[in-house]
Amino acid sequence: MKGRRIEYSEEELDWIRSHCDLTRRVLHREFVERFGRADVELDHIKALCTRNGWKTGRTGQYRKGQQPANKGKKMPYHPNSARTRFKKGNRPHTWRGAGHERIDEKDGYVIMIVEETNPWTGAPTRPVLKHKHFWEQLYGPVPEGHCLKCMDGDKTNTDPSNWVAIPRAMLPRLNGRFGRDFDSAPAELKPVILETARLEYEAREARKLARKARRSA
Repeated sequence: MKGRRIEYSEEELDWIRSHCDLTRRVLHREFVERFGRADVELDHIKALCTRNGWKTGRTGQYRKGQQPANKGKKMPYHPNSARTRFKKGNRPHTWRGAGHERIDEKDGYVIMIVEETNPWTGAPTRPVLKHKHFWEQLYGPVPEGHCLKCMDGDKTNTDPSNWVAIPRAMLPRLNGRFGRDFDSAPAELKPVILETARLEYEAREARKLARKARRSA
């Protein structure tokens, strides 16, 4: 009858508590066999253990050093499973080989796949910023604290001659909100704006060094 109370003796409760680390299905089967309690169902055992906080100790995670039960075993054949399995040499539909390019939707830079080991995943290829990759092949790594600035405003023009390394601290002097709107300026004015921003930056750095020297004197 639904909702009826299941009574347990002290011996039965002690046995269940001492064997609660078994899976609930095994615990139920052994309990019924030991005590002849055909009236006790699996859900009754589950509810009893839950009410009393008798847990199996299992977290659903593999412990360090624990071996999976199917280690070294060949996957059994099933037509539905076999039909969708990856075959040797197959590649996912998202795979992009070396030379593949795309334009980043957020920043507009060209991202290219190159044949270099990915330091984060160990994959034989990795994505790079195309303009930076070409620039560094010609001039070496971008200096620390610097970034590459596009000269003609076209970020898809990845020719190294179109990019110049500048201190990141110069960027506010070039942007469109507080600076001189370098990206939207006419092509003939860009070199002048860039050189003016550079002189202002160097003058500011020189003043900082002078103040530091006076404080330490």
